[in-house]
Amino acid sequence: MVKLVLRAAAVALAVASIALPVGAPAQTTEQKAADPKDAARSEAMRRRIDEIAEVGRMLTGPAANPECVWLGRRVISLLWRDDLDTAFRHLDLYDRFGCPGGHVQATFRCLIRHGDVDAKAPDALNSRIQACWINPTLKTQPAAASEPPGTTSR
Repeated sequence: MVKLVLRAAAVALAVASIALPVGAPAQTTEQKAADPKDAARSEAMRRRIDEIAEVGRMLTGPAANPECVWLGRRVISLLWRDDLDTAFRHLDLYDRFGCPGGHVQATFRCLIRHGDVDAKAPDALNSRIQACWINPTLKTQPAAASEPPGTTSR
């Protein structure tokens, strides 16, 4: 008899907890205004995804794998900024994923061959790293002639 009463009380409690309304926050039909920072972050993320997809279309082999592209470009950027400790930690991850170490070396060589990057341009370094990652043998632009036109050297 006691078991029957306890079982009935448990069922009644379960039904009551389901039937009672739970306080819900007031819902409005207004949409929250989009945060400009969120829009900028999503745009930057979309741009990164597009850049990685571009590499996948242009390269073959492990250097075109998304994880290799992301880690490799990050290593190159850190090396350029002289953050060697962090660059080597990223390089360990790069190697762990089976990415080609020679591609990082060739890309960094390409970046150095092209000289300094305009520090005032916000995406200049990333653009150059992207170009060198896709084609590490990218040729530098020919330097302007050191002599003014019309003069001859003897």
